[in-house]
Amino acid sequence: MGVVRTNTMTVHLLVPEGFDDPARPSGGNYYDRRIAEGLTRLGWQVCVQPVAGCWPRPEGVEVTEVTAEIPDDSVVLVDGIIVSAMPQVLVSAARRLRLVVLVHMLPENQLEREVLWVADSIVTTSRWTREKLLAEYGLEPGCVHVAHPGVDSAELACGSPEGRQLLCVATVAEHKGHDLLLDALDRIAELSWHCTLAGPLDREPVFVDRLRQQLHTSRIAGRVTFTGALDTDAVSKKYATADLLVLASRSETYGMVICEALARGVPVVASEVGGIPEAVGTAADGTSPGLFVPLGDAGALAAELARWLQDSQLRHRLRSAARDRRRSLPTWQATTERVAEVLAG
Repeated sequence: MGVVRTNTMTVHLLVPEGFDDPARPSGGNYYDRRIAEGLTRLGWQVCVQPVAGCWPRPEGVEVTEVTAEIPDDSVVLVDGIIVSAMPQVLVSAARRLRLVVLVHMLPENQLEREVLWVADSIVTTSRWTREKLLAEYGLEPGCVHVAHPGVDSAELACGSPEGRQLLCVATVAEHKGHDLLLDALDRIAELSWHCTLAGPLDREPVFVDRLRQQLHTSRIAGRVTFTGALDTDAVSKKYATADLLVLASRSETYGMVICEALARGVPVVASEVGGIPEAVGTAADGTSPGLFVPLGDAGALAAELARWLQDSQLRHRLRSAARDRRRSLPTWQATTERVAEVLAG
């Protein structure tokens, strides 16, 4: 793929307010930041235009003034979360702007779908998402593109022979399946392990309270740690000491944290849902660096975790595959070049 460089192209990037705030970590925010930085390095003029609101579920968000200030025929790259907050405004704005929608999550209602129908182009973060949009929303194939999230190179995690350090990196929210994970861990309480749950705790406080009660009544209360939101450096330190990444997600369009773990040679046990298998990928010899469980099946998750903890040969095989897979992970430069091609088109 050739490098797309230009000194004349301008893109307006509509993102949620606080997308660059370390205290509000999310895969979508991080993707947006890296794309903005990468496009600038490629010579684009990137006009970042944050949209005020309490994200990810703002009330009373108004993007009319933001879009009104953008000159006619401008290229506008808009985060899908903005689409979910004010789809009517963007449908109207598409009449005079060249709209490119960055889809991190699938549309939740008809109005969001209408934005996709009127957009000039759509960028998804996985092939799975692209195929889903084409199959269910009647979009033109030539207008829907894939730009996988990149990952930075990293030192291999040290790992432990017994594989006891389990790590889940995800916003603590119901769709991430933390309740399923705690259920699974309680079923293997007789085994030796510790699990760290790294991610913001303020997105769904009712769910978090329910989790804490679930943990209080379990047999594993002293073996699960909630860290709250962590910045990039702090998360990197968690990966460095982890043996296994665990995700019990109920929905996932890709799973950036999977690639971050694999970049350090850390294998994965995860729900077989959405774009997760695509993110996990395979080693050069076709071996998977992960184990998959059916959606919502805490018993199956417990069984796979028990296999990991009790089978040294399995741990060796998965670690070898993860270390090989890290060589083929996408880079942020490649991601940005792909997005730049779509914008230039």
